[in-house]
Amino acid sequence: MKPIYRIIESARQSPMRIVLCESEDARVLRAAQRATQEGIARIVLVGDTVPTRQAAEKEGIDLTGIELVTPATSPLSRQFADELFALRSKKGMTRDEAQREVLNPLCFANLMVRLGHADGSVAGAVNTTADVVRNAIQIIGIRPSFKLVSSFFLMMLCEPFHTMKGGLIFSDCALVVEPDAVQLSEIAMAAADSTRALLMEEPRVAMLSFSTSGSAHHAAVDKVVEATRLVKEARPHLAIDGDVQLDAAIVAEIAMRKVHHSQVEGHANTLIFPSLEAGNIGYKLAERIGGAKAIGPLLQGLQKPANDLSRGCSEDDIYYVIAVTCVQAHAALGVLPADEHASS
Repeated sequence: MKPIYRIIESARQSPMRIVLCESEDARVLRAAQRATQEGIARIVLVGDTVPTRQAAEKEGIDLTGIELVTPATSPLSRQFADELFALRSKKGMTRDEAQREVLNPLCFANLMVRLGHADGSVAGAVNTTADVVRNAIQIIGIRPSFKLVSSFFLMMLCEPFHTMKGGLIFSDCALVVEPDAVQLSEIAMAAADSTRALLMEEPRVAMLSFSTSGSAHHAAVDKVVEATRLVKEARPHLAIDGDVQLDAAIVAEIAMRKVHHSQVEGHANTLIFPSLEAGNIGYKLAERIGGAKAIGPLLQGLQKPANDLSRGCSEDDIYYVIAVTCVQAHAALGVLPADEHASS
């Protein structure tokens, strides 16, 4: 089964409450309708109800089963303003500013997640990545075990021409430009968690470099080696190789020859790039030349799931991200994947 189908099926087994805040966008509305009708999520649309309904009617979209929330008239707005003021007053936000800000659907949606009225949020079809990420960090917050939020792509290699089949996690390809060794180790551990939650298999992590097992000497290699050491120290049972070149990470025969004491043995499913530059180039090569399907960028390291969309996203992209957000919410709440339910 394709990885994305497993994710969709897992979401369907335990639909979570996902809030979307760009309620007048036709792509968002179509994805919301599809997610509702196919039973993968319980959708909440945050925005002005009247233009939302008008946009849906214009597109022939059925909103049955979807909850509509207008921040300006919601009974939650006062509580949300109090919460936002408590969160941001030390940064200079006044109570009046908090009351105005909660009327912003993006802010309101993330406060729903923070306060348990929703399990995850998806935005970015209209809002910029900077606004989506900043709002999620400020309101939902970073997991206590991490110091930064990073991103990953779910890369699917499922076509007949792919010799390597299945899913891969690529990280970080969208947020952290030049991580130091500590940050790179956090990215690796967060990506390992993403692999376990979404691919539903044990992570096998490759810390990528232009060097394998010390074959090159450079400060950039030293960073990867140190990050690998930190991950091994924090998670001694995690399978991880580093420093390692891409071919040695994913080709068993090459790993056998080049990687000293390999734990991954050329079967990596989690690829950690040493910089955003490398990661962004890498995922686009895999997508445009390798024919991989890229879903993301998705966010990791938050206390509760919130995901970004490209403003050029399609209905399918939004639908897939809704499904991913549901499964991330399962992981945050300790809900077992569908196949584990079946075997327990």
